[in-house]
Amino acid sequence: MSENGGPVLRAEGLEKSYPGTDGTELSVLRGVDLSVQPGEAVAVVGASGSGKSTLLHLLGALDRPTHGEVYLGGRAVSDLDPDQVADVRNRYAGFVFQFHHLLREFTARENVMMPAMIAGTPLAVAAENAMELLHAVGLADRAHHKPGELSGGEQQRVAVARALSNDPVMLLADEPSGNLDRQTSEQLHDLLFELRGGRNLAMVLVTHNVELAQRTDRVLRLEDGRLHAAGGH
Repeated sequence: MSENGGPVLRAEGLEKSYPGTDGTELSVLRGVDLSVQPGEAVAVVGASGSGKSTLLHLLGALDRPTHGEVYLGGRAVSDLDPDQVADVRNRYAGFVFQFHHLLREFTARENVMMPAMIAGTPLAVAAENAMELLHAVGLADRAHHKPGELSGGEQQRVAVARALSNDPVMLLADEPSGNLDRQTSEQLHDLLFELRGGRNLAMVLVTHNVELAQRTDRVLRLEDGRLHAAGGH
């Protein structure tokens, strides 16, 4: 939660442009506003190439907007130096991507420990927390297996546990089940919403999966660089 008790995430007037090959500016986002409350789940849908991943990267302070502002925990990201941005991002946001990006030479437990260790958590504490998180995602018995010894669904569960390593208030997920079969996807969706309920976790989910989007509190469509409320919510 933000220090002032407001939304965990707020974006105002986000614009993002890239230089085109012909020298013109390619505008991806054109004035996006978004506010996410503690524990709220928001789905962002839209056509491929509409800028959903770009938006998620801006919301999580992985990238900077061309114009506009992102507030994480009530703090304007543009006011922070790179070290402060990394600190706020690590404390407030956990990330899950379509491809799990686990480090293949490390065990599941070691992968989950990594963000906490980077944040300066003592080794023993990070190891204990990692085991608790692996238990929460149903993989305590796979803690010492490396990614190559885990199924796709298990690897993505490890990625979810890793995203929660620093006890964030918000989870940002980009097509979290996009690489999984239907049954495994449904199991992952159940897990995300169990964790959301148990931790009062805000979630912003970029997804093409209709069933996942329908489970959220709000569905927003990104179209022509702007967010619109989708029908039915």
